Amino acid sequence: MRLTILIIFLLLTTMSWSQKALTLEECYQLVNENYPLTKQTAMLNSQQEFERSSINAKKLPQVGLSAQGTYQSDVIEIPITGNTVESLNKEQYRANLTVNQLIYGGGLNIKSDLNNAKYNTGRKQIEVDLYQLKSQINQFYFSILLMQEKHQLLLLKQEQLTTKLKEVKSGIANGTLLPTSDRTIEVELLKIEQDIESTLKEKASLISSLSSIIGIVLDENTVFETPMVNTSMTSEIERPELELFNLKKKEIEASTSLLAIENAPKLSGFVDGGLGNPGLNMLDNSFQGFYTVGLKLKWNVFDWNSNKKERRALKINEDILDNETEVFKLNTNIELDQHESDIKKLMELLVKDSEIIALRREVLSATESQLRNGVITTSIYITELTNLYEEENRLVTHTIQLELAKSNYNIIKGN
Repeated sequence: MRLTILIIFLLLTTMSWSQKALTLEECYQLVNENYPLTKQTAMLNSQQEFERSSINAKKLPQVGLSAQGTYQSDVIEIPITGNTVESLNKEQYRANLTVNQLIYGGGLNIKSDLNNAKYNTGRKQIEVDLYQLKSQINQFYFSILLMQEKHQLLLLKQEQLTTKLKEVKSGIANGTLLPTSDRTIEVELLKIEQDIESTLKEKASLISSLSSIIGIVLDENTVFETPMVNTSMTSEIERPELELFNLKKKEIEASTSLLAIENAPKLSGFVDGGLGNPGLNMLDNSFQGFYTVGLKLKWNVFDWNSNKKERRALKINEDILDNETEVFKLNTNIELDQHESDIKKLMELLVKDSEIIALRREVLSATESQLRNGVITTSIYITELTNLYEEENRLVTHTIQLELAKSNYNIIKGN
């Protein structure tokens, strides 16, 4: 039983994503689940709960305990001849238990609103930071796709040249081709092997970087699916940053409301009881219990306009926030226009790429016939084959770039 559990544990800890295909949307989801920043959400929840409990505790009666002992150099005496009132002791003691209950003007409800506003802002800030990681994921993911496609093209070129090498060797054996005709193809095959190795290393590096962001172990066997991205070319922006700006404004509004009542009258009730020598009766020179019940009003009538200046400062912060919002919208629209232009340009390039490839294939087909008949050398054939490969590679690159541009457009827009 223990051995079975150990085997299962080892399988789980070494599991990678190599046994299934991975999509771009899954990467977005994984970064929201595994990126270290997500831990701050739980921290914010705990922080808010503690602050809420602290605010609610201040609504309850506040209890204070104090005690003191003093020695006085002099005490009150009654200067009447023949009085029988005993003089007070110069050593005096007092212990107090005080209970205060805020009745009006503490602003605790507004403090609670401010706490909620700060919490919502913090949560949204985490969401914004995670959202901005999508651009990095796009860059790595589509770069991996490009390496994946280039690798497939290199394998096809390698396969085609290997087949052609057999034909050339046969032609050399039959005396229809020059004895060194096969050397040129063998050199080209070696170059392809180098390109394949370089492409795989680049892909492995990109996969490692993507793994670090999404928190899942990926390897070279992982299949990355090419997304078909749909875009809607509208000017409406739905970025989480805009919601963050609104939440920051609400936080400023809550702070302003709290400042508005800071100098308002505050009424509280209190009970003060204890034991003292003397007690409230200063003429009774013994330990006596005592209590006092009453109301207390506190009103900061004049503060040299400090409160007013703080509220003006908050208003300036709100104006700055409005300006930042407008700047963000402006810059975002500029980015959208640029990406929209890039998308249209890439779509036009793909049409031309297809036309060029069709022509290159015709040329290569004619070159193959000429090579079989010994009219041209293998160098000319390889040149035409390389030209076709480069055009196919350009088509693949533009295709991936188009999907990347469309995906980035959606992220910039907030879809």
